[in-house]
Amino acid sequence: MAEIPVPYSYEGRDFEGMLVYDDSVSEPRPAILMQPDWLGVSRHGIEIAKDFGGSDYVVMMADMFGAGYGEREKSFDELMKISREVRADLPHILGCGAAADSAMTAEAEARGLVDPGKRGLIGYCIGGGFALEQSRAGADFGGTAVYHVTLPAPVDPDARPDFRGRVLVFHGSADPVTPLEAIYDLEAELTEAGVDWQTMMYGHAGHSFCDIGIFNELQRYDEKLTRQSYEMTRYFFSGIFSA
Repeated sequence: MAEIPVPYSYEGRDFEGMLVYDDSVSEPRPAILMQPDWLGVSRHGIEIAKDFGGSDYVVMMADMFGAGYGEREKSFDELMKISREVRADLPHILGCGAAADSAMTAEAEARGLVDPGKRGLIGYCIGGGFALEQSRAGADFGGTAVYHVTLPAPVDPDARPDFRGRVLVFHGSADPVTPLEAIYDLEAELTEAGVDWQTMMYGHAGHSFCDIGIFNELQRYDEKLTRQSYEMTRYFFSGIFSA
């Protein structure tokens, strides 16, 4: 699996995303922009990108926190503070997210890796919140899939959403970070906006069930649910990309 750093800038700051893909495949594949969890572009996130993408997709990991962020150790309190600050900054989410998408798409196309007509968006935990904001703002993706999303509500509740593609939500009924009421509110928003949406609710599942190897009081990885989620996501995207 190849790991290709892609630098870009936004508002005078340096960021560095990552292309992750199976370099034994020669045919162009769909491009999937990935918003990772609060650890950002880290070894942990890269392993998740490999797990998701396999030989089917070119995964473009967005950096929303700044170059080098994912390489240093951070306390729980620091992760909480930084991730919430970024999540509350809608202009940054949209501007930096667009810069990440543009830079990595250009690099992937220059390498002949992707089919430009097949683009998807995924997000994990707080990255799921970033992905939903991009979709609300009309980002050009055929579909958006989020896993154990944190803070799914819009930063600007008065903004009129402009979803362009389908939305797929995977969530655990026992998630201690994002309560079920927040998912119900998201479903109501998507319904009102006329979005083609689906929710897969896993009974008894907690938070971070796709976060490889993480087990603590709030986060609980579940390999079976990860495999099931990714199989359903592949079916979701295949229907979009073949339409």
